[in-house]
Amino acid sequence: MPFGLIIVGDEILSGKRQDKHFGKVVELLAARGLQLGWAQYLGDDRRRLVDALSRTFAGDDIVFCCGGIGATPDDHTRQAAGEALGVELALHPQAAELIAQRTAEMAREGRGTADMSHPENRQRLRMGEFPAGARIIPNAFNRIPGFAIRGHWFVPGFPVMAWPMIEWVLDTQYGDLHHSEAQSERSMLVYELPESAVTPLMEEVERRFPAVRAFSLPSMGEGGQRRHIELGVKGAIDALADPYRLLREGALGLGGRIEENEG
Repeated sequence: MPFGLIIVGDEILSGKRQDKHFGKVVELLAARGLQLGWAQYLGDDRRRLVDALSRTFAGDDIVFCCGGIGATPDDHTRQAAGEALGVELALHPQAAELIAQRTAEMAREGRGTADMSHPENRQRLRMGEFPAGARIIPNAFNRIPGFAIRGHWFVPGFPVMAWPMIEWVLDTQYGDLHHSEAQSERSMLVYELPESAVTPLMEEVERRFPAVRAFSLPSMGEGGQRRHIELGVKGAIDALADPYRLLREGALGLGGRIEENEG
């Protein structure tokens, strides 16, 4: 099952804030033997969100979506998810209860009133309006939940909330996928050859070993290194030896100078 990531927010695209979710989600997945298949950045544009979610709901990927689930006019993710699925938003009863609990906590701290009929608290309740049929994702930070529907997991944009929520999802919903097949890669540094020379070799490796992917990462000589290509294969650990050997022998046969990559 591929994992996907959607990161929502005009502030990311404008550079006002730097995205931190991508690297963290990669880290959280890798710690469980999983890998991100794709990622997409989107602004606070409901039409674009609807289009993107319509495509992903139509597939089988497990998708995390960070941001835009608040209740201000520039938050569109909840509404876009509902429109993409063709369902109305409805106040989730458990979400309403959790929001009321949070509101009461704030009132005890001298911040507002616990009366849920108050206009400000009615506005807070809108954060619990999710597409009909959604489940909640618990939020240990402040109780305000995210929601899940059709293999999509919607969390706030704040890392302090989003990351523990994503960990909860991975550990409680997808524990059976953790380390289900140990993945790795083996690579070498190849000098004296351009990528165009090794491309047919990479294609041959993938043709002969369909379960393995060949990759090349060219370097222009950064950090005082000579120009080179990091050339390698990735896949299940026990499936790498033969394709790596074919790749290495092929690169040598083309006149490349090889340095084993320990990194």
